[in-house]
Amino acid sequence: MKGFLYTLLFFLSFSFAFGKEYSQQDPSVINDFLYINYNNFYQVKSFFRQYDLDESSINLLLSKSKVTSNDFGQIYAYNFLGRLNRTNLLYEDALTYHFKALEISRKEKLVFAEIVTLNQIAVVYRRQDKIRRALNYHQYALDLISKYKLKTIDLKKSKVIAESGIANIYMDLQQYPLALEKFTKILEIQTELQDNRGLAIVHQSIGVVHQNLDDLDKALKHYFESLNYNTEIGSDLGKIICHNRISSVLILKGQFNEALRFISEVKEASQKLGNNYYRSLVGNTLGYSLLKVGAIDSAQVTIENALTVALKYNIADNVSQSYEYLSEVYRERQDFENAYVYYEKSVKGKNDKINSQNSAYVNNLINWFDDEVKTNQKRSLGKENEITKLKLTQNRNVLTIALVSIALFGVLLYAFYGQRLLNNEKKILMLEQEALQTQMNPHFVFNALNSIKLYIINNEQKNAVYYLNKFSKLIRSILESSKAKEISLSEELKTMDIYMSIENIRFLNEIQYTESIDETINLDKIKVPPLILQPFLENAIWHGLSSKKGEKKVALAVTKIGSGFIKITITDNGIGREEALKIKNSKSLQRESIGIELTKQRLQIFSYEFENKFFLEYTDLYDDANMPMVPRLL
Repeated sequence: MKGFLYTLLFFLSFSFAFGKEYSQQDPSVINDFLYINYNNFYQVKSFFRQYDLDESSINLLLSKSKVTSNDFGQIYAYNFLGRLNRTNLLYEDALTYHFKALEISRKEKLVFAEIVTLNQIAVVYRRQDKIRRALNYHQYALDLISKYKLKTIDLKKSKVIAESGIANIYMDLQQYPLALEKFTKILEIQTELQDNRGLAIVHQSIGVVHQNLDDLDKALKHYFESLNYNTEIGSDLGKIICHNRISSVLILKGQFNEALRFISEVKEASQKLGNNYYRSLVGNTLGYSLLKVGAIDSAQVTIENALTVALKYNIADNVSQSYEYLSEVYRERQDFENAYVYYEKSVKGKNDKINSQNSAYVNNLINWFDDEVKTNQKRSLGKENEITKLKLTQNRNVLTIALVSIALFGVLLYAFYGQRLLNNEKKILMLEQEALQTQMNPHFVFNALNSIKLYIINNEQKNAVYYLNKFSKLIRSILESSKAKEISLSEELKTMDIYMSIENIRFLNEIQYTESIDETINLDKIKVPPLILQPFLENAIWHGLSSKKGEKKVALAVTKIGSGFIKITITDNGIGREEALKIKNSKSLQRESIGIELTKQRLQIFSYEFENKFFLEYTDLYDDANMPMVPRLL
């Protein structure tokens, strides 16, 4: 399940494994660069792509670019040093260099350089499992790219990098079908661009997705496609990664001799590469292949060497893998005590990573929603200030109307200003509606996230991911609805279904929520204010069902009652309004519920603007013993 990490490392390190021989002591290439005027940063990248520069050459480029005030040279050098530090797992140093490049790009308004740098920063954050920041910076890059109607080849490549980063995040979250969908689209773009390096990367990524979906034949097909492209462009790193992935699949298929042959072919290359991650990675796979063909002694030595490197450079994934393989070695030796010790170490390492990623993801979500709540509160204050100003204007207009009416017997003027008052009143009500719609309930947000977090703590990953997807859809729907005056009843019902799913988590899924729709009704043609049903469902849950023991039901029905009219009925089998009122009065802290009252005001605004009528009716249903049975809202 660690395929996505290999994909990312391949994707990031690929760019400086490609180039032709170049004497590092000869500064002529850098001098040539400094005397050429470039129109954009993509031309700069194209120039340096011809040469295989080392760190000393880049430092020379940086110093000369500073002396000559060459912005492109400084940006390229800072980004190169950032990638170099990222490869060596020095993430904070990498960010320092990339942000220096970003500062120059924005200061000098070099948009193409800014796009490239934003993607580089996102990649570093992905390495650190800071998912929210990674998504943000990839999205910043995509936003800049979208401003250009005519997409050049270089812009398309930058778009591919950003989209690939997002697809890799899907793989981090084990959302493999979504990742496959993204990578398939990226493959089409890379095929159109005839970018062999990009095709090598995307084929390898698609192979990882298929491997995690247990489709080993398709995984092998894409790994071999990637290997062909890597061989064609002469990438040693790409070939090492592909050989390692192919060997891992062959082991899963039981073809152990073939797996050993493939991984042995890149053993020497991985040592020469100088990258400790791949050195320990290949060592693990080689040792496991030896174990599978019965060479236990050689397998143990090889895996222990890989473990030494992984521990020295704190490569957590490879450490866990080494422990797992050593557990199998000791099991083959019938040394079950050591086998169990290494097995425990392997499991602990994997669980630590999963918990760390999940906690980071949830904390990122909490921080994001906290920011959204604060932003919406600021918007609400702005709306309220505008409402206050309009009310002051309204008061002045009342005085004006009175004076003018008395002075000029102004029946006509009174009617004119009266209409103006009505317009102001309507605008006030509309602003109140907007203020209401921009307010998110922070209690619901945090309570829902805490409920989801319980799944993570209990290591119920599928439930956690399932409800996080539900929750993100609900929040997106709420944010989109805040900008709309009306939506279709079909969209409203979909949002309510998601809302009920999220609320149901806190009731341990005890609530049975059902929808009954009259088949003669076209829900897409019926328009309602957005989120109009949510307060009523919330009341049914928290005032009707929260204190009820036993079976809990909420039913929503949509029926046609005549030409141009429909009836929406919400029914619950809660404790009844009388009992709910008693419980509320018994509490020491009394809170005034304004949700239903504001909802009525929104319905009045809606019916006024569109010249439709609405009726709201509560009915308490009783059983034969005159006991509250079912509160119903019409």
